[in-house]
Amino acid sequence: MKSLVKVRITEKVTKIIPIFLLSFLGSTPLFAQELDLENTEVRAGYSIGVNIGLNLANQGILGDDVDNAALMQGIRDAVDDSIQLTEEEIGGALEQYSLLMEQRAREQLAGMAQAGEDFLNDNALESGVVTTPSGLQYLVLEEAADTSAPMPLATDEVRVHYHGTMIDGTVFDSSVDRGEPISFPLDGVISGWTEGLQLMQVGDKYRFFIPAELAYGGTGAGSIPPYSALIFDVELLGIN
Repeated sequence: MKSLVKVRITEKVTKIIPIFLLSFLGSTPLFAQELDLENTEVRAGYSIGVNIGLNLANQGILGDDVDNAALMQGIRDAVDDSIQLTEEEIGGALEQYSLLMEQRAREQLAGMAQAGEDFLNDNALESGVVTTPSGLQYLVLEEAADTSAPMPLATDEVRVHYHGTMIDGTVFDSSVDRGEPISFPLDGVISGWTEGLQLMQVGDKYRFFIPAELAYGGTGAGSIPPYSALIFDVELLGIN
């Protein structure tokens, strides 16, 4: 999806929402009409409507959690100055909705944490997987040709290739895909990497299964949700 242009929905903007926006916000065809998008005013109104609709959808407001028909009626009533609830009732409804969304978010995070725990418990039984006292799991994919190759210390800077996925296989980052190895201080990354890379010799390739508490915990990072267990294929190319 194209990046969204955020629009503040002020009272002024709300009052100029054209009636065809209402058909965008729901499935009813009653308000659909042929638009003359070559007309400057129509094009402007349509663009405002699309931005509002996309912002609502992007925030998850349009969907199973909100009655879209009621949402459209609320817009119509606001435009027509015929609002059916008092200000206090509207505030209470929005507060209840906010509490519902917070509860849904907590349940989603709990589900994410449980999914990671279940995956790691099952994965620990897989052939070749080793679990360390911290909970880190690893699988040796390739061993260094030179059995005397050095192993890094936590204070070293290392050079690696890596491929990171969620437990469902979704790729979130990969130096392999970019074709560019990276270098970093070993004590400056997630603790699962700090621990795991110290088990490797230069030339080794391991697969790490990292619990959330050894990764990004309850905070998450970028596209990685909170409480996510992560999988990394890591090749140790060198110690700088």
